[in-house]
Amino acid sequence: VNSDAGLEREENEDSAYAGPRLLLVADGLGGHAAGEVASAAAIETLKSLDTDVPAGELLNVLERAVHQANATLRDMVDADPSLRGMGTTLTGILWSGSQLGLVHIGDSRAYLLRDGELVQITQDHSLVQSLLDSGRITPAEATSHPQRSVILRALGSGNAEPDLQLRDARPGDRYLLCSDGLHDVVPFDGIARVLSDVAEPGEGVAALIELANQAGGPDNITCIIADVMPLKDLAVPPADARSRRIPCASAVRA
Repeated sequence: VNSDAGLEREENEDSAYAGPRLLLVADGLGGHAAGEVASAAAIETLKSLDTDVPAGELLNVLERAVHQANATLRDMVDADPSLRGMGTTLTGILWSGSQLGLVHIGDSRAYLLRDGELVQITQDHSLVQSLLDSGRITPAEATSHPQRSVILRALGSGNAEPDLQLRDARPGDRYLLCSDGLHDVVPFDGIARVLSDVAEPGEGVAALIELANQAGGPDNITCIIADVMPLKDLAVPPADARSRRIPCASAVRA
């Protein structure tokens, strides 16, 4: 996991967390300190989920935590009106056994590389995405649309309902979580090439951030890459959180 301010922003309003069972990326909205406060508060609220959650409870636990984070942000604004307008995206994965729960709100993204094919497994909650879905603009027009930064759902906003998915974790899978500072400027094919060609997650994160900065680095860039591995392939006990390995039917290296 790594986060970079990019080349045009003085502040980094992204926050991230990579623990033994939990991966999170949040991109703060609202400008200057407010965005940083929002993303950090959301991550802090969800960090408590980094524990042994039964697979059948993954989505319920994630949904409750997101609503709690949203309430926390609203309370912070009530207590300090100078924070009004702040919010944050949130994309996260929580593992249990051979299953994972995916939670998503906003325009940060999660991707899955499986059997050499990269797929975006979240859908942006953005004005541009809604225009694409309705056929009112083309994908080419979306890349330069003047309102491409308009978010329709975010924590701290009037619409904070998350998307939730329960997915199987297969050995060999590679997941990428990232803020829009990456996917807005690095083409899908460029992301796929790095995820396919770079063996170590840390090196892959560094390569993706470098690509975003080579493309101008107009926004903060945050990335987490995690590999699902058979337990027998782990070189150290799977409970070692420092190496981001998750004890389950399969394990994850981030």
